[in-house]
This record gives sequence, C-alpha cells and structure tokens, in this order.
Amino acid sequence: EDEQIVAEIMGRRFFPDHIAYKTWEGFHFAGHEIRITEATDCYGAVVWPSALVLCYFLETNSKQCNLVDKNVIEIGAGTGLVSIVASLLGAFVTATDLPELLGNLQYNILQNTKQKCKHQPCVKELSWGIDLEKNFPRSSCHFDYIMAADVVYHHPFLDELLLTFDHLCRNDTVILWAMKFRLENENRFVDRFQTLFDLQMISNFPSLNIALYKAMRKGRMKA
Repeated sequence: EDEQIVAEIMGRRFFPDHIAYKTWEGFHFAGHEIRITEATDCYGAVVWPSALVLCYFLETNSKQCNLVDKNVIEIGAGTGLVSIVASLLGAFVTATDLPELLGNLQYNILQNTKQKCKHQPCVKELSWGIDLEKNFPRSSCHFDYIMAADVVYHHPFLDELLLTFDHLCRNDTVILWAMKFRLENENRFVDRFQTLFDLQMISNFPSLNIALYKAMRKGRMKA
C-alpha cells in the first residue's frame, strides 16, 4: 500500500518536454497544472518530497479538511507548492519564508494562482523566532491551519522553529506537518514538539521515510 500511494504521489510530478530559459518542474494538484521555478543554490528553493505528500493529503482529503475560506499560513514555504495548492483549494493563504527566498516564492505563487483562486495568497517574510509579535500580533492574527513541509532538518534554528509554532498556534488552530526523518538530533524535535502539542500521525510512508502529522495545542485534539 505504501508503494502504491507513493507512486501516485510522485506521479503528480512532471518535467518540461523542452528546455526553457528558466528551470521548472510541473505538478498536477487540485485540478491544475502547477509550474514551479526552482533554484539549486539553497534548500528552500527546491521542491522536497514532503511537500508533495502534504499536497496530496490536502487534495484527497478536501472534504474532511475543507480549506474554503480558511485562513492558512505556511512556514518555510520555499518554492510555494503547498501554499499554491491550499490557495487553489479555496484558502486564504499567507506564504512565509526567509527574505532571500521571497522573490522566487512570490513569482511561483503569482504565476500559478492569479485569476485561479477565490483568495489571492500573500507572501510575507518570516524568520523563525524573530519579531513574531511585531509581524504576527496575537491580537489580530488568527490562523485556522499552520502548514509545514520539511522544516526540520540539519539547521541550528530548531528552538526558534518551536517558538514560531507556539506563537502562531491558537487553541483551535490545526497544524499539518510533513516531516522526513533524518538524524537523531532532528528527530528529537518531535519529542520537544509534543511538550506543547498533541500529535497524531495521519499518514506514514516508510519508503520515503516521511510521516504526515496533525497537531493541536495540548488538550484540544478531538478524538
């Protein structure tokens, strides 16, 4: 079953027949052909398999996880694929990442959502753990969903990442988080995450070493 679903997920990716002046990869999600421009000079400018896993879940569970008119923020949006799919499914999306990634992120989102979405998504800088209250004040920012794909890897900002989840999450916010398991130090982040949030694995793909989680603040998860 794992191999069959993984083949379906990876089958959503396609490549151009001809070499274009910009390198791009194509994806089929939410009834649309999505073209993502990538770069190879940084982690955040590449589409990782965890993003495809999360997009596949959003599309195939659109009734149980209805995004229409929901307020969604993606942290570590990278190339923007997850944000684009959430937008195409009817959400109002804020796609966030580091300042050096915002140009490519904005380009991809605009190219794939303009005049196709109920709500035009916005792109905003978010450096984990920095100026959170200033840029995302608790009094006015309320997100129905926080989405994250492959934000836990070998980087020195795991404390700041946990702080960011904590700041953005309200009692009724649902976190959807796809994670590729790599090194033990990074895997321990899951244990730390569970000190603040109830965590439920909703999909597991051993052949990709990726798990998809749903999380809410402790005591708020419904059975």
